[in-house]
Amino acid sequence: MPATPPVLVDIKFNPEGVARVLKTAFADRGSINLADPADRARDLREVEYALLWKPDADLFVRAPNLKVIFSGGAGVDHIIGMDGLPEIPIVRFVDRSLTTRMSEWVVMQCLMHLRGQYAHDSHQRQREWAKLIAPEAAEVTVGVMGLGILGQDAVAKLKVMGFNVIGWSRSRKQIDGVETFDASGLDSFLARTDILVGLLPLTPETSGFYDAGLFAKLRRNGALGQPVFINAGRGNSQVEADIVSAIRNGTLGGASLDVFETEPLAADNPLWELQNVFITPHDAAVSEENALFRHVETQIARFERGEPLQFVVDRAVGY
Repeated sequence: MPATPPVLVDIKFNPEGVARVLKTAFADRGSINLADPADRARDLREVEYALLWKPDADLFVRAPNLKVIFSGGAGVDHIIGMDGLPEIPIVRFVDRSLTTRMSEWVVMQCLMHLRGQYAHDSHQRQREWAKLIAPEAAEVTVGVMGLGILGQDAVAKLKVMGFNVIGWSRSRKQIDGVETFDASGLDSFLARTDILVGLLPLTPETSGFYDAGLFAKLRRNGALGQPVFINAGRGNSQVEADIVSAIRNGTLGGASLDVFETEPLAADNPLWELQNVFITPHDAAVSEENALFRHVETQIARFERGEPLQFVVDRAVGY
């Protein structure tokens, strides 16, 4: 065993990529990869640090001496609430690459709805030459819900594209050049919004948050005619049956969804075939393994030097 205990890794995505990068990651202490059959029965009692994404249910019983937990992604709802979760710091993954990828996806989806890309795709398949007259971005208000690191970056890049952008968060945030709202201003925020972008974390308060009642409060007399819902936050924040109904009855004019209540999305789910709905398989901002492991190494080094950890989760609010 190395002089310092190895880092425990229990990540339920891209096992090949994780295994490849772990060959050179954590060179000073090594790692235990629970996706590797050779490591599954390892004694974990000496482990002090764990990098997790949807970990095994008995993990904290097997590893009772952890000092810090690192999330394998920006969200931590896959850890919060687990049985036996110890009272130790939980650190979110924050990385320039992940933030940039999320903003790329959000901007792309807003532009596709602005320029009627779904209709263009349909016309192309039918070999139909049919011009569309789209509004300018400046005529459309994008309301971003969730103004953490991801949300603020998306706001900045949407403004560069010319959209009018407003923001909402549970507690009001100050962003230069952007009108923001807090919980008390939700209805006013929604009434101004043509394209609603969801980047909220999953908490008890945001579970089922995007529902029929919320969609009905979005602006209906804007440049797009009907509001659009875009969600790349958490699937359990949306009520998918209400999205389907809202698209069918005209409450929503379209949607872009990267996250779902159950993943993968079932083949018979009606969302697949709805008009003006774009579906992506929860890959708007995938954690890149090299960046993830560098992030963990940096935070462990800070912790062992006696410096404060960065991006620590506030358990009282869930993010």
